[in-house]
Amino acid sequence: MKIRCIVIDDERLAREYIINYIAKIPQLELLGDFNSPLKAMDLIKEKKVDLIFLDIQMPDITGINFMKSLDHKPDVIFTTAYQEYAIEGFNINATDYLLKPFSFERFFQAVNKVIDKFEMKSDNRNVTLDPDSIQTKIADTYLTVRADRKLYKINFDHIKFIEGQRAYVTFHTENKKITALASLKELEDALPKDDFIRIHKSYIVSVKEILSLEGNILEVNNTKLPVGKSYKDAVLKIFG
Repeated sequence: MKIRCIVIDDERLAREYIINYIAKIPQLELLGDFNSPLKAMDLIKEKKVDLIFLDIQMPDITGINFMKSLDHKPDVIFTTAYQEYAIEGFNINATDYLLKPFSFERFFQAVNKVIDKFEMKSDNRNVTLDPDSIQTKIADTYLTVRADRKLYKINFDHIKFIEGQRAYVTFHTENKKITALASLKELEDALPKDDFIRIHKSYIVSVKEILSLEGNILEVNNTKLPVGKSYKDAVLKIFG
C-alpha cells in the first residue's frame, strides 16, 4: 500500500523539512512539492493525490480556503506556525494539525491516522462481510466492533475519546487506537449520556477524561481537541 502525497508550503525550507520526514515512512509516496496551492491543482483534479501536507498562511490563498474550494478532497494534514487556525482546520475534517516546528514523532503520529484509514479500506475491499457483522454492538458497559479482521471488545471505562472520520471512527483507548466502520451519530445516541459527550462534529469524549477547557480547546487525557460552537454550552455545563 502506498499513500500518494504532496507538500504545499510557500517556504522552501519548510517543504524540505517535511520531505525529509516523508522519506522515512515507507507507506508514503511523494508525488511532488509546491510553493502554492494553485500549482498543485491539476494533480489534485486528476484524483491522484491521497494526502496533502498543507500550510495555512500563503500569499495566493490560505490552505483552509483552498481545501474548501475542492470538490474532491484528499486527506489533509495542516502544517502551520499559527495555533489560532486549529479549530477552523478541524472543522473542515482535517486529519491532523501540526504546529511548526514539529518533531518526527508528532509527524508520524499524524500520518498513522491516514495509514490506519487506508489499511481499513484495503481490508474491506479484500474481505466480504455480512452487513450485520460490521455494525457496532453496544452493551451496558462495553461495545464490540470489527476491525483488522478481528472482533474487539472495548470497555466504556477504557475509552478516552472517539474520533469520526467520514464512514469510520477511531476509538482512542488506554492501550491502543481501533479504527472501525461505525457512525459517530449512532454512537452519540447509544452511549451513556452521563459518561460521554459530543463536543464537535468529529469528536465524542469520555467525561471523566476531561482535564481543562481553554477558549474552544478541550484537553482530554493530554490531547487537545476542538469544541464546536453548537456544543460549547453543553461542555460548559460539565464545569458547573
